[in-house]
Amino acid sequence: TPKPLLQVGSEPLIGWHLRRLAAAGVQRVVVNHAHLGAQIEARLGDGAAWGLHLTYSAEASALETAGGIATALPLLGDGPFIVVNGDVYTDYPFARLLAQAPQLRADGVLAHLVLTSNPEHNPNGDFSLDAAGRVHDAPGLTFSGIGVYHPALFANTPPGAPAKLAPLLCAAMARGQVSGECWNGQWLDVGTPARLDDARA
Repeated sequence: TPKPLLQVGSEPLIGWHLRRLAAAGVQRVVVNHAHLGAQIEARLGDGAAWGLHLTYSAEASALETAGGIATALPLLGDGPFIVVNGDVYTDYPFARLLAQAPQLRADGVLAHLVLTSNPEHNPNGDFSLDAAGRVHDAPGLTFSGIGVYHPALFANTPPGAPAKLAPLLCAAMARGQVSGECWNGQWLDVGTPARLDDARA
């Protein structure tokens, strides 16, 4: 079973994202997948069960986050878009990212990240957030896997090739082009059986 399809209560993990995205006013969602991706398409279908229109960006082999996004760009359009990792559980209100999206520009802020308090499995965190709301490449808080991005962030990332997101973000941070916020609500990285039990509890 691919992690996004692990059952948590009444929904698979990804189903909670879809439900909350629809509630926030999102209408179109692109799901990228590689490992066991056919199961994801079979389970989610066209998204009508969540009031959404789903399309899929299938990867023959996993392309990492940036590679997957770059490959899916033709389906995402020319404006900023939300990205949510399929293997986290959260009650983050996605409407906040819809409100943030108009602030992103090709010649300005390229990404807005949602950071969270450090879980036990990531005690030092990933990035830091300053008083002005800028994100820096220094330990402090954990990146939640939730953010909104401008397509220009991926302008030099070739589609169809593996590429990690962190180097792109860190380069943009060095230019002062990444903003962020800290979310203190529910958030779990469902990366182990024990953390799946936590999500179900």
